[in-house]
Amino acid sequence: MTRLLLVLLGLLLAPLASAQPLLSPITRTLDAGWQVRLLPGDASAKAHKRAARWLPATIPGSVQTDLMAARLLADPWVGEGERAAQWVGLSDWQYRSVFTVDAAMLARHDVDLVFDGLDTFAAVRVNGTQVLAADNMFRTWRVAAKALLKPGANVIEIDFASPIKKLLPMALALKNQLPGAYDSAFGDEPKGVQTANYVRKPGYHFGWDFTPRIVTLGISKPVRIEAYDGVRLSGFHMQQVHLDDDVAVLDAKVEITAAAPRDVEVRVDITAPDGAVQTLTRTVTLFAGTNPIVLPARIEKPRRWWPVGYGAPDLYAVKATVTAQGETLGQAAHDIGLRTVEMRREKDQWGRGMAFVVNGVPIFAKGANFEPADSIPSRVPAARTDAALEAAVAANMNMLRIWGGGYYPDDALFDKADRLGLMLWQDFMFGNAVPPNDPVLHESTRAEAIDQVRRLRNHPSLVMWNGNNEVQVGWERWGDRKAFQKALGADGQELFGASIRRLFDKDLRAIVKEHAPGALYWGGSPTSDYDGPSDKLNDGDMHYWQTWSGAPLDDYLTVVPRFMSEFGLQSMPGLRTTREFLGKRRPEDLPVQIVGSAYDSGKGNGRILKYLHDDYGDPKSFVDYIYLSQLFQAEGLELSVIRQRASRPQSMGTLYWTLNDTWPGLINSIWAGQAWGSIDFHNRWKASHYRARRFYAPVTIGAQHIKGETIVTLISDQRAAFGAQWRLRVLDRDGALLSERGGDVTAAPLAATPLAKIADADLLGTADPKRSVAVAELIVDGKTVARQFSYFVHARELTLSDPGLAATIAAAPGGGYTLTVSTKTLARGVWIDFGTLDAALSDNAFDLAAGDSVTIAVTSKASLAQLRRSLTVRSFYGATK
Repeated sequence: MTRLLLVLLGLLLAPLASAQPLLSPITRTLDAGWQVRLLPGDASAKAHKRAARWLPATIPGSVQTDLMAARLLADPWVGEGERAAQWVGLSDWQYRSVFTVDAAMLARHDVDLVFDGLDTFAAVRVNGTQVLAADNMFRTWRVAAKALLKPGANVIEIDFASPIKKLLPMALALKNQLPGAYDSAFGDEPKGVQTANYVRKPGYHFGWDFTPRIVTLGISKPVRIEAYDGVRLSGFHMQQVHLDDDVAVLDAKVEITAAAPRDVEVRVDITAPDGAVQTLTRTVTLFAGTNPIVLPARIEKPRRWWPVGYGAPDLYAVKATVTAQGETLGQAAHDIGLRTVEMRREKDQWGRGMAFVVNGVPIFAKGANFEPADSIPSRVPAARTDAALEAAVAANMNMLRIWGGGYYPDDALFDKADRLGLMLWQDFMFGNAVPPNDPVLHESTRAEAIDQVRRLRNHPSLVMWNGNNEVQVGWERWGDRKAFQKALGADGQELFGASIRRLFDKDLRAIVKEHAPGALYWGGSPTSDYDGPSDKLNDGDMHYWQTWSGAPLDDYLTVVPRFMSEFGLQSMPGLRTTREFLGKRRPEDLPVQIVGSAYDSGKGNGRILKYLHDDYGDPKSFVDYIYLSQLFQAEGLELSVIRQRASRPQSMGTLYWTLNDTWPGLINSIWAGQAWGSIDFHNRWKASHYRARRFYAPVTIGAQHIKGETIVTLISDQRAAFGAQWRLRVLDRDGALLSERGGDVTAAPLAATPLAKIADADLLGTADPKRSVAVAELIVDGKTVARQFSYFVHARELTLSDPGLAATIAAAPGGGYTLTVSTKTLARGVWIDFGTLDAALSDNAFDLAAGDSVTIAVTSKASLAQLRRSLTVRSFYGATK
């Protein structure tokens, strides 16, 4: 009887609730008036008394940026700044703000506080009452706060606990220490004990081989207050059901959260690239709870989103609007792209392939891995991210992999990639470390994954989700993991391994399938998608680190996996960035050997020096070392990339490590002397990025000296065949023609076309290989479109003479400048530099045969006189002892 009365009462009240007037929601960002201080009672207050008093805080931000703004913390990128910053991450902090709420806002049915990112262990209080205990930096937190708010001034306080202090006692108490990524170099965690494993926070904050140890805390993303009348637009997604050249079928999925039954109107507008608008409408009676609403749509003659180089990245603008009684109750808008994407896993003579297929076209993935752009995410302006992605496209890349040891980027990065046609491979945030078999952390990860998949699922640029970075391969092969497994015993090892597989092969895969139907999911990198062992040449993707770990550079010429998703070489940042990093010290005064690394038994930059010694020779000075490290990186990456592209379809992707640098890169606690990016911390192009523009060109020619033979290949990403001519000349260093061959060729579409395989004896005859070079050229319609130099001996063995480089710069008729560089004899690794001036060059880091000249476009705000004074041109000749 009681239940019947409640049902009847609900039916009577429903029309009343529906009849109540509704007002448009109010959203206000709480980004002003914040302060920060050491949490009262924190031990650091004795040594940092000013930090114990309230300081101005910027939101979004971090404690570190606020302390730098208050001049209480030096820039971690300069001098000993990293060491001086360690106390911050070992301390507890408190934020507060006073915000006003008026009666109109409090009259709404719901008033929520929304935190898009809290870093990381955060206790939130409103007017003295705790409303949230956050523990995951990658989640969005929504708190019902109306009952705690009052008209006028309200106080919000957030206490942030040091993750190291909070977790270290627990970690130390464990019988078996969980294998992690990098040990702390500062003694705050004992060797082999890493708290980073037990917190959902970017792993690189705790130190990596490309970034210092800067353990951030604070309000990392915006905070806002939302007031609404029991109806909230909580989700909007356009799910593609079918796509062909004639029609696209979509389901506009609108999710509305309602406090009570109510009638609303739902409208979805779809604006095509040509401006034509299609409108869908539906009247819906909501029930109390989460209401999924579907509006079917058809688009005739759809315009597809294509990856860069394959067509236009056409986008459709979509907007959902929820209204009732003439009031707008919610709106959401974004762009979508119509495209199909599949992972082709065909078995063939090389094993089992791994190829991205977009709109039915197999795409050779060309690109790099993408690191976080700073240790402190809030310090990265949108313009800097845009410039990095533009640099990727300028270097003919079509894919970036967003690596799993960092954080999920903001929508702005994906919006930019959508517009550029740049494909993104998105890792879930697991980097190297073994995740604990902890149900609480596991559930937190599931919630994080749902948040992130729902947020990013509308972006056509996001072509694949990936479970983790190097978790499976570490579990299978690495020594500390094997020791951990042995300590667990057979049963414990099986249970722990099953928990890892459940997370990456089952749970995350299911979340992607449920919340982003049709999206690709890959179990981890490198893997065969959990269909066998990981990191294999003949199945799935591979991380090839033998070269850089001691194997010679020439190994790049013999290793051809199905998809090379990580490989790389370090280099110094350029001379300008190095000068800025060093401050008062001058690069000219530094010795080549830099002391200060905790990595590789304190050998510092020994790895690069060893490779230089073996292949190039020993640099004369630190300035020569900067130059040679970049030449080594550029030529090494070129060896591998051209080999992968020339092996298509055996290989269908190459993503080097990395596009960008997280810091200026000289000495950090883990690694000394270098960084991985082909563009540096300031997005300045290194030699390798100029080379990437050529070795990733849509059409190019490869000439590689492999085991006594020169192998020449025509490489084309064009979707149609075309006619061309090829030529291979062998030249003496002084320009004498020693041999020549070539001919007409039809370039097969989306293919590597073998042209020649010629033994040294046939190419050189009696010529001295130390004085000779092979130059391959591809000519289309009478124009040389690609050129590659191939040498018969290592660079250190070359018998070079002073090339007599000459350079002249002049104003160009259409604006900008032209720079002409010429050489008398063979010049390897020509490098053009304008010192402290900003200048963009159309080419750099190239080789010139004797008598050659090249004209380069230069764009700069500097005057012609300034450019002339600052211009330097150098080459490999004279850089070694």
